Amino acid sequence: MQFAIALAFNDPRQWPQLARTAEEAGFGALVVSDHLVHPRDLRTPYPYTASGKPRWSSDAPWPDPLIAITAMAAATRRIRFLTSIYLLSLRHPVVAAKQVGTTALFAEGRLILGVGAGWMREEFDLLGVPFAGRGRRLVESVELMRRLWKGGMVEHRGESYAIPPLEMAPALEVPVPVWGGGTSEVALRRAATHFDGWASEMQSAGEVETFLGKLAEYRREAGRDHLPFGSCVTATDVHDLDGYRALEALGVSYLITVPWALEGRVEDDLDGKCDLIRRFAEEVIAPLRASA
Repeated sequence: MQFAIALAFNDPRQWPQLARTAEEAGFGALVVSDHLVHPRDLRTPYPYTASGKPRWSSDAPWPDPLIAITAMAAATRRIRFLTSIYLLSLRHPVVAAKQVGTTALFAEGRLILGVGAGWMREEFDLLGVPFAGRGRRLVESVELMRRLWKGGMVEHRGESYAIPPLEMAPALEVPVPVWGGGTSEVALRRAATHFDGWASEMQSAGEVETFLGKLAEYRREAGRDHLPFGSCVTATDVHDLDGYRALEALGVSYLITVPWALEGRVEDDLDGKCDLIRRFAEEVIAPLRASA
């Protein structure tokens, strides 16, 4: 298991330095989220809070995740990048394939594309994209994008998209792993059946264990349990070495942490955040590696 840092709500201009510091400290990945806009009149309930209200304010920064990852990739050499999640159902898959493929090229194989169907109807309405059927569209988009990334002529006739024979270049030498987000039964089954991994929301360790068990069951049912399958989780009630070891034993690939949030620090203190990244590495990552 490796540790990842979620960058949401931090000043995007800090991200390259945070990426360099995280890489030097031994973190395995950085996690970037995605929204296009925050409507003034948001009526769609946020599915991951009891109140239905988002955890952020309307002016929270949401830089384009692929452009941001490209910038951080240029500042680093080893650390990986995960979108959790990229709103693929909002985008046409040909455009998305070009943008994701370009990011993967400059990231030199360090991109994991976490995708989701999306929850905010207002974003879909803004772009004139149907909100209904977005889950099926997501699966079809991923299937088409994977073919485009391989190179050669591709023709597609599907439920939502039709493209004539065409070729997208450059082809990718290293395939982009595609992980599915979401915690509903539909989202979990979709990730297990069609994708290469799963990206969670904020859960307890017990919920993480339950979800991973369901994913394993669905993968067996789909005959995919022999294939590699990753996971990126946030366990809100785990803050010690024993808890981290238990999650590692469950097979978690990446565990999200935000070192400055654990200390109650503000998000605009770049030097302080870098210091806390280094301290977390000394107090958690190094002991776990030593005992492995």
